[in-house]
Amino acid sequence: MEVLKEITGVKKNWTPLVKGWDVPTGESVIDHITTFVSNALGSKKGTRLSCGHLIPEDTFPLERYNGCPFCGTPFEFGKIETYGQGSKLKLLDYWKENDLQRFFCDLLQSKTALDATQTESLQILLTYCTIPEQVSVGMKETLMLVVDTLIDQDRSAECSRLFTSPHDILRYLWYKHTGFLQVVEPKTIMNRIARNNQHVFQPADESVLAKIQSEADLKLRYNRKECRRVTQWLNDLPMDAEKVAEIMHPKRSMWVRFIRALRLAEYSKRKGFENLARLLDVFYNETYSVWQGKVNHYRLKTDADNTFRLLKQRPGLFARSLFSNMLWFGPEVTLSHFREVLDQLPARLLLTLNMYAQTYFEQDTFRSVQPLGSTRKRISSHPLLKLYDEKILQKMKDSIEGLCLEAMQLRFSELENSNKTVFIDSQLFNVPLSIGDRSETVQDLPSALMGTRFPVQGDKVRLFMRWGEGLKAQHLDMDLSCFVGYPDGVTDYCSYLQLVIPGCKHSGDIRSIPHQVGTAEYIELDVTKLSSRGAQYVSFTCNAYSTGGLSLNLVVGWMDSQFPMKISEKTGIAYDPSCVQHQVRVTKSITKGLVFGVLDVEKREVVWLEMSFAGQVVNNLDLKGVKVLLGKLDSKLSIGNLLTLKATAQNLSLVDSADLADEVYDAQWATNTAAVSRLLVD
Repeated sequence: MEVLKEITGVKKNWTPLVKGWDVPTGESVIDHITTFVSNALGSKKGTRLSCGHLIPEDTFPLERYNGCPFCGTPFEFGKIETYGQGSKLKLLDYWKENDLQRFFCDLLQSKTALDATQTESLQILLTYCTIPEQVSVGMKETLMLVVDTLIDQDRSAECSRLFTSPHDILRYLWYKHTGFLQVVEPKTIMNRIARNNQHVFQPADESVLAKIQSEADLKLRYNRKECRRVTQWLNDLPMDAEKVAEIMHPKRSMWVRFIRALRLAEYSKRKGFENLARLLDVFYNETYSVWQGKVNHYRLKTDADNTFRLLKQRPGLFARSLFSNMLWFGPEVTLSHFREVLDQLPARLLLTLNMYAQTYFEQDTFRSVQPLGSTRKRISSHPLLKLYDEKILQKMKDSIEGLCLEAMQLRFSELENSNKTVFIDSQLFNVPLSIGDRSETVQDLPSALMGTRFPVQGDKVRLFMRWGEGLKAQHLDMDLSCFVGYPDGVTDYCSYLQLVIPGCKHSGDIRSIPHQVGTAEYIELDVTKLSSRGAQYVSFTCNAYSTGGLSLNLVVGWMDSQFPMKISEKTGIAYDPSCVQHQVRVTKSITKGLVFGVLDVEKREVVWLEMSFAGQVVNNLDLKGVKVLLGKLDSKLSIGNLLTLKATAQNLSLVDSADLADEVYDAQWATNTAAVSRLLVD
């Protein structure tokens, strides 16, 4: 029970700025201007608050506020007053030791990148569970967590057999230095930090100083023990020096810095490190050829035979460049060569090709991408698409879809399965398969895959945001906002600038956090009113208005209930843990804005998604980018469709009841995203 209270924040402060904020206070811009002038001129007529500001008479109704309405500093706090307003019970599963071990192995063997929730779970389990010898790690990012645990247990010698390339070693070194499981370039991190420290009310020098500080933080420093460990890893790599140097080439500038910081030149002169000495000689003298350079050379000469001869040597890179090669050389010749390596590709790549072909071959459209360390962006379609007519492009889509599904069906049919019947929950046809989506937020309640749709039970959806817990009192301004989209491009915002708009009410803008206890903001959406006004989408956003990124203990989510949800007239607290439909916790972020959900007003569904964007306020959000991301999620193969493909390949009969089935795939099973990844058979 204590764990549940901690997760749902029962003992934390949820007091907003305004009491009974569902009834507007009537504050206006004139009130803020009058207060500013009175304080600037040193007026003594009014009420002096503990923050030092004087509130003139006939401006803000002070009896309605829990803090200063001018600077947004809270003074009064209360406790949650209402519980149990939610109309649904939450199910707890009792796990035995075997269940825990199975979940642990699922995480280790996952064929898709773990999200932040799974990563945190794996880090906890690695301290308690022993890694089985027969279990192979499915993803490089997961491998970094395993290696880190082995080193903490003073078992670094075992890591040599786990590293198969120098990029694995670089990835681990960078993870230990920055916390990123992917190799995000130093300049990307520094530029992002500098942009996050640009503030409309602060001089530009702030961002320059932040960039200088980030550069200092990224400097490499290693002791002798660490240098010796990495030296041994590089020396033990199971490939020749030319091959190792070629793999190091794309990150050459980073490797030069690591070689110096790790004193590899010094260690290479010692006995037993002859392989390392040979590697450094080849690397610095550049006596190696770069495979990608050869591919680019033949491709620019439109030499299909030599281009595909090289690509077939590395099937994964062939798959990642398949679409552009189809446009460059033509679909027939490209796919004929691609068929030769189809059986060598991991299932996640095949399904990715099938899902993204629908949006890639669309003319005059945009695609949603997220570069490493950056926010999600929308990019225009490939210019070569204009050389093809719609019928040929549609044929390309159909060819890829048929090829990938045929390959998956063949793989499923080769797996032995003694079962005869299967039950597939209808909800799984609305949940997209999570491939290529990486997350920076942790879901402490039952987790959901990005793109999962939550039906709205009542007429109200209440957004909430809490931050500042455990921090000293300071100016730390996080903003909860929503972006309302209407037909014909008409938009509206509910934020600190507009506390009340048709269908939306904000609880007030808090700009300074109290000491240690944290604070909260809310927005209530009236779905019926929004629908009557013709609203299409409502995007849920949070932003860091202060310098820097989103607060690392920030929690956002939304509540919903079949029955009316109360708002305290005494304190304004509107949080009820039983009504929480979904919530996430920000763990590591170098972005200033986050879209954490979208309300589809017509369908009365909330779509869970995680889309980072740049900017201090909700007005910086690109609505077209949100629509492009939703389109990308809709184009993905659903878990239900993949299970249906599996059932067909294995001659399983679909039944309507879980009690009658040998295999059961329900909504509860889908919450174990590690178990879902077992479908990606290799």
